[in-house]
Amino acid sequence: MSEVPTATRSRANPGGMDVLEVLGPAVRPLRERKPPWLKVPAPGGERYRALTALIREENLHTVCQEAACPNVGECWERGTATFMILGDTCTRRCGFCNVKTGKPTWNDPLEAARVARSIARMGLRHAVVTSVDRDDLPDKGASAFVGVIRQVRRQAPACQIEVLTPDFQGHEMPLAKVIAERPDVFNHNVEVVPRLYPLARRGSSFERSCRVLELAKQLGGSEVTTKSGLMVGLGETHDELVETFAALRARGVQVLTVGQYLRPSERHLPVVRYWHPDEFAALQRAAYALGFEHVAAGPLVRSSYHADQHVPQPQQGVGPLAGAAADAAVGTAHR
Repeated sequence: MSEVPTATRSRANPGGMDVLEVLGPAVRPLRERKPPWLKVPAPGGERYRALTALIREENLHTVCQEAACPNVGECWERGTATFMILGDTCTRRCGFCNVKTGKPTWNDPLEAARVARSIARMGLRHAVVTSVDRDDLPDKGASAFVGVIRQVRRQAPACQIEVLTPDFQGHEMPLAKVIAERPDVFNHNVEVVPRLYPLARRGSSFERSCRVLELAKQLGGSEVTTKSGLMVGLGETHDELVETFAALRARGVQVLTVGQYLRPSERHLPVVRYWHPDEFAALQRAAYALGFEHVAAGPLVRSSYHADQHVPQPQQGVGPLAGAAADAAVGTAHR
């Protein structure tokens, strides 16, 4: 008689399931030589160090650090970052995510003002603000997003604001509160194709996420651009991805990002395969054919990677970091 696995909150074995039954036995080992297109230089430049000091000084969190993003060096050298509000502890435990999970205790009424002050000091033209899931809060954290949007409008009025929110457990009022503040971009990532939700996103629902995106567009109209993103590398097929793109487009999503999943540790879901850049190019073409206004698809693309390029910008940043990034961009264009 076979032993029945016990329920567990493990990321690598969610609900006690055998992930290899879903992903198949041919998964990639954690420690192996990655394909050359996944190689990135280690961070450590002058602007990276300056931004590190600024974030530490303001006692802020960034998803760049908490999620171990491979682009942290490049983005911070450009003078851009994704701020993570409501602490660094998430109430959910997605199988791919490197953010720690547990019972959150973070409660800082001045956080919104400090985030906005940092955005103003950096002179950003486009700021991304995200959060951990806070299912423990009555409004699921919506009021914190509202506070940041209002503070940024006050302290850095020329800066466009992109919010990357949780699903608010499907509750409409928290979402309505955020959209009422008219962020320039509303982003909610579906992360994986629907078939993989029980494995990768326990506690979430693909249809719920689609409803969040659809309602955001209905409430925001032409004033709010809607955006979503997915990962590849967990055994999905090209056709599954295109079907998922079509479902998002049918909900009014305008901007799409697609990137490669990279396993943070042995405690996370394994990678099934690494998609080739040519395959990302094919996904990008398929997404544009469905009517998306902007598509970013590539091995190192993340939801907030070069987010300032995903929507039209009325002006460039004005601070020293943003100015240096603009100069670097001009130099690149002339090479």
